[in-house]
Amino acid sequence: MNESDLEELINVRLISLEEPPAEKEAVIEHLLDLAVEAGRVSDREQALADLLEREEESTTGVGMGIGIPHAKTTGVEEPTLAFARSSAGVDFGAMDDEPATLFFMILVPEASSDDHLQILSSLSRSLVHEETREKLHDADSAEAVQRIVIEEVA
Repeated sequence: MNESDLEELINVRLISLEEPPAEKEAVIEHLLDLAVEAGRVSDREQALADLLEREEESTTGVGMGIGIPHAKTTGVEEPTLAFARSSAGVDFGAMDDEPATLFFMILVPEASSDDHLQILSSLSRSLVHEETREKLHDADSAEAVQRIVIEEVA
C-alpha cells in the first residue's frame, strides 16, 4: 500500500484518543461508530453483525496488547481502518492473556479480494515491534497516530 492509500484508509476522523469502553464488544462498537461518523459505513447493523460473527470464529486479540477486530462486510464500500487505545486495557481473549490496549478495526467490502488480509498482515508485522506500540501509546494527536501507522505500514 502506498502512502496516499494509507492516508485514506485511516484518516484522522477514524482515530480516537479518548478512553474506550471497558468491554470487548463495546470497544468494537466504539471503533465502528468512528467509521459511521466518518461516513465510511453504509449499514452499521450489518457491519456490526459481521464483526461479531468473525469474533465468534476466533479471537482477534493477537497478543502483545493488541486487538484487531476485522470483517468483510456489505456494510462498507471501501476499506476502512479505525484506531483507539486504552490505558486500562480490555480483555480481547488473546493467547498471552494480556489485555489489549491498542485497537485497530479493519472493515473491507464483501466483494473485495483479500485486501483485509494484506492490511492485517502489514499492520501485524509493524505491531510486533515494541517501539511501534510505544509510539502509538505516546502519540498526542490523531495526526500523530496516522503518521505512525503510515510510516510503519507503508
